[in-house]
Amino acid sequence: MPPRSAPTYRQRRLAKELRRMREQAGISIPQAAAMLGADRTMISNVEAARTRLSEERVRQFACNYGCADEALVEALASMTGSRRNEHWWQEYKGKLPDGFLDISEIENYATRIRTAQTVHLPGLLQTEDHARALFDLVVPKLPRLEIELRVAHRLGRQGIFDRDNPTPYLGIIHEAALRMRFGGPEVARSQLEHLADAADRDNITLLVIPFSAGSFHGAGQSILYAEGTVPQIDTVQLDSAYGPHFVDSPTPIANYRALLDLMEGSALPADESQKLIRSIAREM
Repeated sequence: MPPRSAPTYRQRRLAKELRRMREQAGISIPQAAAMLGADRTMISNVEAARTRLSEERVRQFACNYGCADEALVEALASMTGSRRNEHWWQEYKGKLPDGFLDISEIENYATRIRTAQTVHLPGLLQTEDHARALFDLVVPKLPRLEIELRVAHRLGRQGIFDRDNPTPYLGIIHEAALRMRFGGPEVARSQLEHLADAADRDNITLLVIPFSAGSFHGAGQSILYAEGTVPQIDTVQLDSAYGPHFVDSPTPIANYRALLDLMEGSALPADESQKLIRSIAREM
C-alpha cells in the first residue's frame, strides 16, 4: 500500500467512513492495529487518506469492526478502484482550485443528483455564455485564462448527461433565478431556452418555485445533493464565497435531504415549471 499525496474527495471520504466505522464499534486505533498485526501509524495513515487501500483491505477493516451492513461495505470497497489520472477533470489539476475537481468527482459517481438554487441557475445546465458572464463577476476579478478554464470545466461536468446511462437529475429553481439577466437579455433568453429543452430529456426534471409560493424552506440556499449507492455515502455540496463546502456527516445529510423534499413540495409540477421557464424566456 504505497503512500500517495493530495487525495481526492472520494478518497478522503472513504478514509472518514472507515474511521467512523471504527469509532462506532468502540475500537481504539491501537486495537485496530493489533487486529491487523500492524502498528498504529498504519491506521492513522489510512484514516488520513495517506494510504491506498484495496477492496480486500476495506472488507477486512469492516469485518474487524463488526460491520454487518453488506451494502455499505461493498459501496466503500468500490471507492478504492479509481486511479487519480483516469478522469477528464484531472487535466485541470493545478490550474483550478481542488474543490472544482472534487465537485466533478462527486457528480461523476452519483447515482442521482438533486440541486436547489434561488439566485443562480444549476451549473450542470448552464450555457457557455451564461457561465462566462457569472465568472466575469467574481471579485477580485479573475484572469481571462482562469475564466475560460472555469467555463470549460463547468461544461465538462455536463458530460454525465451524455453517457450511455445518464445520471438522473432533479433541479429546483426559484423564479427569481430565472429572471436574472446575467450576460444581458440575449444570453438570458438562450439560457432559459436551454433549460426548457433540457427538461424534455427523460433523466432531467426541473421544478420551479414561483413568486406566488411566498416564503419557502431553503430560501437563499444553493445546494447540490449527490446520492451514493447507499445513503450513508451521500454528499452535499454548498456554495460559498471561498469555494465549495462539502457535508457528509449523517445528521446534516438527513436534514438536507428533508429540506430538499420540502422545497420540492413548494414547486410547481414539472410541466407547469417548463411552461413558466419558456414564458419568462419570451419576456427577455
